[in-house]
This record gives sequence, C-alpha cells and structure tokens, in this order.
Amino acid sequence: MVKPTKTERKATYDGKLCKLLDIYSQILIVAADNVGSNQLQNIRKGLRGDSVVLMGKNTMMKRSIRAHAEKTGNADILNLVPLLVGNVGLIFTKGDLKEVSEEVGKYKVGAPARVGLIAPIDVIVPPGNTGLDPSQTSFFQVLNIPTKINKGTVEIITPVELIKKGDKVGSSESALLSKLLIRPFSYGLIVTSVYDNGSVFSPDVLQLTEDDLVEKFATGVSMVTSLSMALAYPTLAAAPHMFINAYKNVLAIALETDCSFPQAETVKEYLKDPSKFAAAAAPVAAAAAAAAGGPSEVAKEEKKKEEDEGEESDAEILFDLFAD
Repeated sequence: MVKPTKTERKATYDGKLCKLLDIYSQILIVAADNVGSNQLQNIRKGLRGDSVVLMGKNTMMKRSIRAHAEKTGNADILNLVPLLVGNVGLIFTKGDLKEVSEEVGKYKVGAPARVGLIAPIDVIVPPGNTGLDPSQTSFFQVLNIPTKINKGTVEIITPVELIKKGDKVGSSESALLSKLLIRPFSYGLIVTSVYDNGSVFSPDVLQLTEDDLVEKFATGVSMVTSLSMALAYPTLAAAPHMFINAYKNVLAIALETDCSFPQAETVKEYLKDPSKFAAAAAPVAAAAAAAAGGPSEVAKEEKKKEEDEGEESDAEILFDLFAD
C-alpha cells in the first residue's frame, strides 16, 4: 500500500474538517494536555453516535476554517480561530451540550506527579502508616514532614500540604509520592469554550439552572426599575411603583386642600376621628390575637384554677387550726 504524501494528508484532513463544519453547528473546544492515545480512544467510543472528536495541528485547523468560511460565506465559524491555542481539539456534536460536556468529564485517568509538572491541584499527604522501613526517613526529613517509627515502619503524624496548586513538582516530592503509591493528579479532556451557531461562550454557562436564570432575571428587572425611578423614565418594570408614588402625591394634596376623591374621603374621616379607625381595627386585632394566643389563654385558665385550689387549701388549714 502506497503511503499518502504530506500534501494528500493535508487535503484529506481539510476535507474532513470542512464536512464536519457543514454537518454540525455545535462544537466544544477542549484542552488535551497530558491525555494519552488510549484515553482519547476511550473518549471517542463513549461519544460515538452523536459526537465526533477531531484532533490536529492548530495551523491546519485554522487554515481549513478560514478556507471554508471564504468558500461558504459563513463568517460565524471564524469565531473558532482565536480559540485554537495550545494543545486543543474539537468535539462536534448534535446532542445536548451539557450532557456531552459531562460525558467528556467522566474519562479522567489518574497520573503520577512527574518532575517539572505544574500541579493542577493542592497535594496533601494524609497521616498514617506508610509501610516504609526506617531507612527511608530521609525523604520525610528533607520535606519537613513529621514522622515517627511505629512497629518497624515510618508513620506520618499529621497531614502535610506537599505541593501547592500552580507550583512545579520537584524531584523530592515526586520520589516521595511514588514511594507512597500516590497518584495525585488526574487528566482528561477539559472543555474550555463552547461554540453554538456562531456564538462563543464559557462552559460555565452550561451549568446554569432555571433557578439561576430566574435569579439573574429578577436582578436585572430590579436594576431597570431603580434606573427608571431615578431618571423618571417610565418602563413596564417601574410603572407599578410610579403609580403608587403618584397616588401618594395626589392623596397628600387632597389632604391639604379642599380637593377630594372617594379614597381621600376615607383617609380624611380617619384623620378627623381616629376612634373610627380603632373601632374598625379592633375586630381584626382580636381575631389575630385569638388565633396566635389560643394556647396562652388555656395556660392562663390553668394557672387561675391552680391559684383557686391553693386559696381553698389555705382556708382549710386555717379552719382546722381554729377547730383545734
């Protein structure tokens, strides 16, 4: 079989990418640092059906995208070009973006802390028996890890933060973690950006729930209302508040002048004779007190009954004294 030339391979890749751009309108841009070929193959199998994973050199992908945009007149796909930085790949999908993103996140593989790697997380060595013989204490001393000898083995006394997130892994840290059989890191495809019908947004948007959207919408309405009230510019959100404020102003004018309207007459009557208001509010207050204070009334009755019984017993004692 004749091996295809470099030009032929580029043409084949270009045709494949352009075909995928025609078929799919949703694309996940994923970072593929420290992802092995077997792991990537498992991801392809897991997504098979409604998604396609495409890897390649950034320069080839950018060139193919620009050529396809020029050929089809679809300038929206040019939004993908600035996102192709570093070791990245493309996942074309017709499924739900959130579900596909979660499926990709399942395929993570544990990895040892190799020398020179940038730690993606904090690495904490837990306390407990290490199973190492006392001759290995030099590793712990170099890293200032408190230990003791217990039953012929080295035991770590307290939890120790060995590597901080963002720090480079040193040779001593790597050797110690290897001896303790700790694989602190896990690697997989990480979704960095989402492309959907020409729009590009952060993958964090996929985690938003209906409650989050309602909360953000309510916050926006509140801001629009505040701005409208401050500028005295009527909007649908501010209209109820403006009507209430206008009613208050008209009512204040009616109370200070002879101008009146039915609602103002009621307020004027209450101001002239507050006892009417007290009489109207009394039944409501009594009903509320009865509903809220029912158990307390029972307690009062019991207390009164106990006092009466106490008085009767005192009277009986005095009667017995005089009888003697």
